[in-house]
Amino acid sequence: MNWPEKVTIKEVGPRDGLQNEQIIVPTQSKIDWIDQLSETGLSYIEVTSFVNPKWIPQLSDAVQVAKGIKRNPHITYAALVPNERGLEAALEGDIDEISVFMSSSETHNLKNINKTISDTLPIMKDVIGTAAKSGKTVRGYVSTVFGCPYEGEISLDQVFRVCDQLFDYGISEVSLGDTIGVASPRQVASFLESAVKRYDLSRIALHFHDTRGMALANVLQALEYGVDTFDSSLGGLGGCPYAPGASGNVATDDLIHMLHNMGIQTGINQEKLIQAASMMQSFLEKPLPSHQMAVYNAQLEESR
Repeated sequence: MNWPEKVTIKEVGPRDGLQNEQIIVPTQSKIDWIDQLSETGLSYIEVTSFVNPKWIPQLSDAVQVAKGIKRNPHITYAALVPNERGLEAALEGDIDEISVFMSSSETHNLKNINKTISDTLPIMKDVIGTAAKSGKTVRGYVSTVFGCPYEGEISLDQVFRVCDQLFDYGISEVSLGDTIGVASPRQVASFLESAVKRYDLSRIALHFHDTRGMALANVLQALEYGVDTFDSSLGGLGGCPYAPGASGNVATDDLIHMLHNMGIQTGINQEKLIQAASMMQSFLEKPLPSHQMAVYNAQLEESR
């Protein structure tokens, strides 16, 4: 099999995982959780989002979280930034990498950002340029790549048009999102057949949601094409407030379990990862939806 020997996992739980939770997690609890995640061997953690607190109240403490965490020099601490105002706050929080975001679907972009794609691109250009001048790398999220809750299938040309512009503006990597979890392995293969001819694979990450239980199957297909960077959320937390029916990201703990059993290295300690998931489970006062946490919870219950 043509699988990579090592895979990079980009943990998005503190941002993408928590943004859809109704229970507001206290600031210190978020800091404690990120600090524990920093002990697992992860090399990348997206810690928060500097969006308007009116839209995502859960992440209204972004600056406090960014300033409060213990920095591991071997970890990149990233955050989502929507505009220049958000970038100013992210720079105040000394975030290592800036993540910009937009959709490949006009309707989803309007719902999510309240702007058309054409009106969003100049904002992305300004944020990326200013971040680069401040010495920060920039990553770009492109949503609804494999399907939109409002428009259905999105053409490859539309996806590539958005990606091309973001790369032209200076992003180092694009994260391609299956925002509502509609992708299948065949669709992933078809997409990557074209994408790998157009972009350097080292600049592509995939961001699968597990709405229909297909995320790990889609990761496996992407591995066949040599993709070696994936976003995931510990315990399977997450969802998109502007994509009806979108459940959590592929669970970091399930993904690590699969990769390690395939002989693919990640540098992440599974036991410490489960401990970190257990911590957030306690904060939220509910079981996390990943398979590994279901096993952990069952074993915990049996031992009592």
